[in-house]
Amino acid sequence: MRRLIVNADDFGLTSGVNRAVAELHRAGVLTSATLMARAWATEEAIEMAHANPSLAVGCHVVLVDGQPVLPVAQVPTLTARRSDRFHPTLGSFVGWLVVGRIESSEIEAEAAAQIARLQKRGLRLTHIDTHKHAHMFPAVLRPVLRAARAAGIRAVRNPFEAAWSIRATPGASLLRRAQVRLPRRLEHKFRRIVAEEGFVTTRGAIGVLATGSLGSATVDSLVRNMPEGAWELVTHPGYNDAVLQQVRTRLRASREVELQALHRLNDFPGIERISFADLKPGAS
Repeated sequence: MRRLIVNADDFGLTSGVNRAVAELHRAGVLTSATLMARAWATEEAIEMAHANPSLAVGCHVVLVDGQPVLPVAQVPTLTARRSDRFHPTLGSFVGWLVVGRIESSEIEAEAAAQIARLQKRGLRLTHIDTHKHAHMFPAVLRPVLRAARAAGIRAVRNPFEAAWSIRATPGASLLRRAQVRLPRRLEHKFRRIVAEEGFVTTRGAIGVLATGSLGSATVDSLVRNMPEGAWELVTHPGYNDAVLQQVRTRLRASREVELQALHRLNDFPGIERISFADLKPGAS
């Protein structure tokens, strides 16, 4: 059986993103969204989540390009020098990570604080993932999973795009393809750690290569080529409002294109739409 989680990242980023998430869920497209604990429209997103209880909500743990929930003094290696913000890019974060200048204890503490902030608002979180897929790196994955397990969460995004999905994504540049293919060498270790820590995940993510260019043709191609098993379609819908113009992101105009394209998913009734709450150990 082909099973699909349709997850929207960046819930809480702006009101325009929140509006898109709510509309797509009510249209029967989105099954899941991951919420940012500290963003422009987090409070509004929490209210929307409570108003739409059938929408499964996870925590979109932010360790890059954002602000910590904890005081900066408690997470000094996670923040840029002379700043109250995280390292601005995944590249700069990884640079510090590989030379051992980011403390695992700070990753765990900050992830735990973000999860707790949402749970204290009454949200029953189904899973975790990370902004920019930072948890693809084992040094990030283990402390994030420890924080999630302590909070009663046992599902996590598999951030690695499958080879079939890469082939089924039209129009992506060679550079972008390389950026998605290279991290796949970490997937075997990812799966081992996830199993050791007692978590469940999907067979893989789809749509990561198409981030920023997910149009109707790509949605059709991905869904038509999707094999058996449980997969996650990673999406970033939204309305390009004034607040989004102030956010440091390459995903602006593409969010509205993606919003429209995702409605195509309702043309494929043969695929079971699920959430992370439906995943069972060994059943992906």
